Parts: sequence; C-alpha cells; structure tokens
Amino acid sequence: MPPIFATEPWLERQLNDPYVRRAKAEGWRSRAAFKLIELDEKFHFLKGSRAVVDLGVAPGGWAQVVRKLCPKAKVVGIDLLPTDPIPGVALFQMDFMDDKAPALLAEALGDAPDLVISDMAANTVGHAATDHLRTMGLVEAAAMFAVENLRKGGTFVAKVFAGGTDADLLAILKRHFTTIKHAKPPASRKGSVEWYVVAQGFKGRPEEG
Repeated sequence: MPPIFATEPWLERQLNDPYVRRAKAEGWRSRAAFKLIELDEKFHFLKGSRAVVDLGVAPGGWAQVVRKLCPKAKVVGIDLLPTDPIPGVALFQMDFMDDKAPALLAEALGDAPDLVISDMAANTVGHAATDHLRTMGLVEAAAMFAVENLRKGGTFVAKVFAGGTDADLLAILKRHFTTIKHAKPPASRKGSVEWYVVAQGFKGRPEEG
C-alpha cells in the first residue's frame, strides 16, 4: 500500500519496478502476490490446501494467489482495513486478535484451517528498532493465532523483519511445528529487511493428543 504522502523517490521506484508492472498487467492487486508465488514454488505449501486464512488480507494480492492456485479451497481474509471484494473469498473487516475472530473465520471456512498466511507489517515510523519491534509483535500474534487454530499437520507462512527479536519467533515456531524454513523471495526488494518464514507440520494442541 502506498504511503499517505508518497515521495518522489517512492514514486520513481514504483514506476521502475518490474514486479509492479507485472502485477498490473496480470491483474494482481499488489506486487506482493509474486512473493507468495515464489515462496510456494520453493516450499510447495499451497497444493492440497483446503481451508486458508489470510491475516492482514488487504489489499488482497495473497488471497488472489490462493484463490487461483487452490481453486477448490475455502479462503477467508481478515484485516482492519477495507478490502475490495475478491470472488470466492470471504472477507472480514476486523482485528484478527479480536476474541470473536477465530469462531467467525472457522464458521466461514466450515472447518479448522490447514494454512494460515500473513504478509502483515506494522505502519513504519522511520526508526528501525521501533519498526522491527512493532512488526514482530504482529507476527508473533499471527503465529499464536496459527497455533491456536490450525489443523494438525498445517502450515504457517509469515513475513518477518530481521533485527533481533526474530529469534523469539523462531523459538515459538520450533515448539509447535516439525519443519521451519525461511527465504527471501526474489520479489522482495534488495534493500528490505523482510524475509519469510514457512513453518510446516503443525504438531497439534495438547487436547488433540
């Protein structure tokens, strides 16, 4: 999503970005769609997914990818920001940390999700340490949502900001998933501190045995 007050360098970068041009030409709502496509090409987590939750869905690029690559899957997206309708995707404008959110999403899916994806990042303030902590707080909340709602054997995919506390996130994931992988897809800008974690093989919750 563009900044509220777009600067000249930002506009120039957008105009010269091949992923921005491809997204527009191919009908994706954001260049971020290619990040999910590239991650799936590397880790193959979309094939066979039947129930998918997209946390922080706006503007909808990731949900579009899931809808196209998993045409039989049920897909729900949730975001505080409004999201234009996406055919075949149930959208909720609310905080995924709201106590009511898990039940609403599960009802829309008709089952527990086998894939939870998140491309969320907190609004940046220009201070690297603060931006890192704010985004990692969101990512850890998304990870806990996955742990509390995923079906056994499920997968969690999320954007992470490098900067120190990412080790805390990995520790959480290692307790709950059998395989943790990470990558920086080609569509991520070279100067960005973002990378992506793919946690597969959810071990389940104690009550599930």
